[in-house]
Amino acid sequence: MKTKLIGIYEKYLRLLTKLQPPLLLIVRLYWGWQFFVTGRAHLANLNQTTEFFQSLNIPMPHLNAIMAGSTECVGGLLLLLGVGSRIITVPLIGTMVVAYLTADRDKVTGIFQNPDAFVTATPFLFLLAVLIVLIFGPGEFSVDALARRVWRKREASPVPYGATAVVR
Repeated sequence: MKTKLIGIYEKYLRLLTKLQPPLLLIVRLYWGWQFFVTGRAHLANLNQTTEFFQSLNIPMPHLNAIMAGSTECVGGLLLLLGVGSRIITVPLIGTMVVAYLTADRDKVTGIFQNPDAFVTATPFLFLLAVLIVLIFGPGEFSVDALARRVWRKREASPVPYGATAVVR
């Protein structure tokens, strides 16, 4: 009975492991697009974004509006494609942390008194999505994974007869 339960549990784990790549793809596609759209809107309405940043007492509001919008727009596209995913998540996390600490500061300081307000704030799901990609990677269905497979194949391929191996 114990062996049968262990076998069932191992099959269950294999199934869950097979679901990781499609889940990571869905997270990247949806949230990459959301970052892109949000960043594009910030850049398209730069004066409004600058005024909003100014109302939050963000220093150099115009420059920071350009930086945040560009980070979200370009970062969203890279996330969507799965290019440099674990690198681009770092500035995106920074952007979401700043959003929390400026636009939703009360939700951060009141996290223990009102945790629902914290998790329903706009930056929460954006932050959660990029943290998932940072920690678990972009998944098998990404340019990063494709590049890794090509790189490993190149490293593993033997030097053809008569060719000179390059010493690194």
